[in-house]
Amino acid sequence: MGSEDKISVMALVVAGGRGTRLGGPMPKQYQSLAGIPVLRHALLAFCHHPAINAVATVIGAEDQELYDQAAQGLELLPPIVGGDSRQQSVLNGLRGLAPLTPDLVLIHDGARPFVSATVINNVLAGLDSHDGAIAAIPVVDSLKRGDDGAIIEEIPRDGLWQAQTPQGFVFSTILAAHENASDGHTDDASLARAAGLDVALAAGAPENGKITTAEDLARADGAHAARLFDVRVGQGFDVHRFEPGAWVRLCGVDIPHAAQLAGHSDADVALHAVTDAILGAIGDGDIGRHFPPSQTQWRDADSARFVSFAVDRVHALGGRLAHLDLTIICEAPRITPHHEAMAARLSAILGLEANRVSIKATTTERLGFTGRNEGIAAQATATVRLPI
Repeated sequence: MGSEDKISVMALVVAGGRGTRLGGPMPKQYQSLAGIPVLRHALLAFCHHPAINAVATVIGAEDQELYDQAAQGLELLPPIVGGDSRQQSVLNGLRGLAPLTPDLVLIHDGARPFVSATVINNVLAGLDSHDGAIAAIPVVDSLKRGDDGAIIEEIPRDGLWQAQTPQGFVFSTILAAHENASDGHTDDASLARAAGLDVALAAGAPENGKITTAEDLARADGAHAARLFDVRVGQGFDVHRFEPGAWVRLCGVDIPHAAQLAGHSDADVALHAVTDAILGAIGDGDIGRHFPPSQTQWRDADSARFVSFAVDRVHALGGRLAHLDLTIICEAPRITPHHEAMAARLSAILGLEANRVSIKATTTERLGFTGRNEGIAAQATATVRLPI
């Protein structure tokens, strides 16, 4: 299927396993890596890839709440409940996608958080001339077979590859292969080859590893932080005028007041400035470009959605929000009594520790429109770390 054809490509992220070897209070795909769940890293990679039309996730039947938290704010198809094995979970997922009739499907392990757009592109390119294509890296270390703690055989590494995901296929052929497969296949490529499909090797990446143990998670977190040498700073500024009302929303907290702020969304001037600061740090436009006031879908929208979108854009670049400094400029209402609640809410929206979020309030000594109590202004500075 050539790239000139108009094709539908869907991603199926498999996250129904329990991950018992990692330990901890929850399955590994929901544990924190660089401040967000492991699974969310993988979902972001596919959600923001221009060639992927839709993304669905296979989850454990008991993990709905954890999944909802990990997927919050992302445009995803409804999750699909998995089975007792990975193979059954993939089959359930493929059956769930079948009514949408995709041309191609990329099947990815939810515990591989750092899949890049380049690796996804490589797999898609392999599907131009093959029934399937998988991300893989050549084996570079010497291989030994052991028994009872001793080496009993040297295994030549020439021609050996370490399989990764995504593993991509023509949808109709992999669905048929799964429907007719015996149990016990180690991955989808093995199952596809058993069904007579030709599967290409596409260039993967060493960082596209799978999180299996606590050491893997710690190593991935450290490796991610070590790559973030490109420090960016963005600034945001916004103003909203007062109109008749009974409360003002700032940082997602409703503060009683003799007026409210006018705006197309919920008019949270603080969160609008925060959104622009984050987008500015990564050179990604502004709030008006992504959420035009001319679109009715954003009328009365919770501005926390805008901030979460901006943070996700940072994560999709492999980056991390490091700090947010916000200043609110107004004569009234008084901010100090609500500072603690506002800081807690903003920290939660940003996914940052409390000591990485600063909220300050000031006045203009009754000068200008804020001094005349005609509205509120806010300015924010965001510090972002990106990989070089």
